[in-house]
Amino acid sequence: MALFGRGDLAADQGRPGAALGTGAVTLAQNFATRAEVDAAFAAALAAGGRTLKVPEQVLWGGYSGYWADPDGHVWEVAMNPLWPLGPDGSLTLPAAP
Repeated sequence: MALFGRGDLAADQGRPGAALGTGAVTLAQNFATRAEVDAAFAAALAAGGRTLKVPEQVLWGGYSGYWADPDGHVWEVAMNPLWPLGPDGSLTLPAAP
């Protein structure tokens, strides 16, 4: 779980200045590769999702994009090179230094 200010979250979603309101949330799915991110993003759009931000290289070293489902819920698809995924897709955060 990560906490962002609403303005920062809107900007990260590719919607700077959007009024997200109280309780704004993004659902995120992590993938092992950029290709998996792109495939999931394409599948979401094919199923009726709406592009908010096409997947791209991001400041923190990963790769991510955002889409909204038909009900308006925002989803992030991401690959984080600092968070390797297990063979079953599970994520175990690295120990703090």
